Amino acid sequence: MKVNTQSVNFNADQKLINFIQKRMDKLDLFYDRVIKSDVFLKVENTSQKENKIFEAKVSVPGDSFVVKKQCKTFEEGADMAVASLERQLKKRKEKLRAHF
Repeated sequence: MKVNTQSVNFNADQKLINFIQKRMDKLDLFYDRVIKSDVFLKVENTSQKENKIFEAKVSVPGDSFVVKKQCKTFEEGADMAVASLERQLKKRKEKLRAHF
């Protein structure tokens, strides 16, 4: 799956981009008709420790899923977002299966 990663107001290093790609590739195991996914990485300008925002949009035929997580690190946000997307994709797959 092609993951389009955009970092807003900072440059993400290749290690982080590869980590996100690897995590998002796991979604293909649960739903094989994913068209594309967009990931946005943002850093909030606050004094809080949880100032990293990980936002993912996954497009499937006829629908799209958006997940937004705010964490201490982008890696933690990626893990949480992928887990959430995994549940949503499984749910959609079950609904489609019920119609056939």
